[in-house]
Amino acid sequence: MIDKEMLMLLFKGGVSGLVAGTLMGIISHVGFKVWIFKSSLFIIDGTFVQRILRLKHEAKQAVVLGIPVHLATSMSFGIGYLILVTIFKLDLINAWLIMFYTFILWLSMLFVALPTAGQGLLGKNLGPFIWIEQLILHIFFGIGLWGTILLIY
Repeated sequence: MIDKEMLMLLFKGGVSGLVAGTLMGIISHVGFKVWIFKSSLFIIDGTFVQRILRLKHEAKQAVVLGIPVHLATSMSFGIGYLILVTIFKLDLINAWLIMFYTFILWLSMLFVALPTAGQGLLGKNLGPFIWIEQLILHIFFGIGLWGTILLIY
């Protein structure tokens, strides 16, 4: 049975990840639309869903499908951070700890998520410098996560 404290932890983690993921996703998509970035996280996630469901690739549909996938995974990362910090009794708002967690998320994006989504190791199918885009986006995720945790705790 989940007690109130655990339920509140899950809720706050979900909200923190949702805010951070929203910030990251919007910056990614706007950056893509104005040609600053070579990719949009919403399109990457949506294209992955289209491939899994064997749907014809359509950019607008990819965005529509990608937004909830991106936000759900972001929520899970916010929940994961709060659970890990609670289990190991670490300082929740320690900026260095959040940077380390975000760094691990960035590495998992480059070596697991992008290849799984069909974008190649380090996102090479999207371009040679996607790793830099992803680093920038993950910095924004970390800032969003940290800021939201500061506000709600």
